[in-house]
Amino acid sequence: MLHGIKTNFLTDGARSIASLSTAVIGIVGTAPDAPDAAFPLGARVLITDVGKALATIGKTGTLPQALAAIADQASPVIVLVRVAVDAQDQDTVTMAGIDLLLGAEMETGQRPRILGAPGLDTQTVTAHFAGVAKKLRGFLYFAGQGASVAEAITYRANFGEREMMMIWPNWSASFAGDAVARAMGLRARIDADTGWHKTISNVPVTGVTGIAVDVTFDFGSEDTDAALLNAAGITTLVRFAGGYRYWGNRTCSSEPLYAFESVARTSQVLADEIAQGLAWASDKPMTIHLVKDVIETINARIRTYVTQGRLIGGACWYDPALNAEADLAAGKAVLDYDFTGVAPLEGLELNQRVTARYYADFASQLAS
Repeated sequence: MLHGIKTNFLTDGARSIASLSTAVIGIVGTAPDAPDAAFPLGARVLITDVGKALATIGKTGTLPQALAAIADQASPVIVLVRVAVDAQDQDTVTMAGIDLLLGAEMETGQRPRILGAPGLDTQTVTAHFAGVAKKLRGFLYFAGQGASVAEAITYRANFGEREMMMIWPNWSASFAGDAVARAMGLRARIDADTGWHKTISNVPVTGVTGIAVDVTFDFGSEDTDAALLNAAGITTLVRFAGGYRYWGNRTCSSEPLYAFESVARTSQVLADEIAQGLAWASDKPMTIHLVKDVIETINARIRTYVTQGRLIGGACWYDPALNAEADLAAGKAVLDYDFTGVAPLEGLELNQRVTARYYADFASQLAS
């Protein structure tokens, strides 16, 4: 028996949840001149310096042009997969490369969350990539197809996933994937500078000299190409004072709750951060104190994001109706949490009135 004082070091209480790195790009493309040692075909390559990668990857294929477009916006961490040029079945080769992104986190320690295959994103490839984006809880940017606004809107109807955004037309560039690549780079820059709760819309884009197709645009009119495209869930390209910009906030989601890019990405971030942040609780004895600590851990994270302006609100709670005695005894518990993401100010309506009331004190103002 101890004759004295013994200190027990307890680990009860809520834990902090660490932030995810959301600005990691996952890109698939071709680069026939790239050295196999640095950029092996069909392999995941972690790039931490885009400039160095550009200096060695060669000049041909989609990857050199895509990396240059990304580098104009930011210098993010990139998980790159180089695929072969296959004139007979490029789609199949590209999709095999896309699948490799699923194992990126286990191999490189980085999960790609900003996704694209600029210049190779046919309808078949895009549909496949959407499924991979869902598994990664990442977000896919892809090029719309069509020579006109009507054709682009028709093409948009092929997709309904929340994890993707269609961009049409292209910037004035020889590279067909330029608008997608620059959107990926801009997304990484916004994530780093502002946060995942801000969409890519209405932010100046670096390195752009023009738009490949005329897109009419007017702040105060719904009768423009840009308004029609946005109404169809397509992000388009515009120019006004301050430079060239992406214009549009919408995902391809068929579920209105996830219509905005910012809300879809908020949902992804919360799901992953909370799940990873609760690893400490897994397999611990399921007591009242443990469940309370888990609830408080989630609520503390939500409060932090509300304070930062990344969430409007949210809460976690325990619902007895979802937790039967037999389930609890079997080691299973269910907690609910909700959130309200930050919607972009997409439509601002101003009421203008003509009035004579400011002449009311005209005489007194003259006298003074």
